[in-house]
Amino acid sequence: MKKFIAIMLTAAVTMMSQALADVTGYWTTIDDDTNEAKSVVQVYKYQGKVYGRVVQLLKNKDAVAKIPGSPKTLGLDIIWGLEKDDDTYSGGKVLDPEKGKVYRCEMWREGDTLKMRGKLGIFFRTQTWKKNTSFKSNGNTAPTPKIPKVD
Repeated sequence: MKKFIAIMLTAAVTMMSQALADVTGYWTTIDDDTNEAKSVVQVYKYQGKVYGRVVQLLKNKDAVAKIPGSPKTLGLDIIWGLEKDDDTYSGGKVLDPEKGKVYRCEMWREGDTLKMRGKLGIFFRTQTWKKNTSFKSNGNTAPTPKIPKVD
């Protein structure tokens, strides 16, 4: 009986830690300079990898990305190809649409925040995104990735 309880307790703790580490959902990005909410990004899984799409702009609603074709930032996938690696997701890319630069990235959960780290060589910058519980989706909760052309 003690062995059964220990197994059940271990399984429950494992399931809770996996649920807490889940990065999918809606996240409010915070401007590094003003510390104000900037946009809402939907982080979603597609074929075992993690992607992120801008679903709402809170400031400059007509912003365009500084990449070939100058696509609108709204609706743009800015994160692609991340894979789970223990408690983090890594191995993907993140686009800074204002600069038109692509960086290696990793992300992880810390409670109701998401840590997003962009890397270039040995340098990195980490942003803290806040869980967004008020965004109302248009019903497309499982989009298909649209990786931007950044060459």
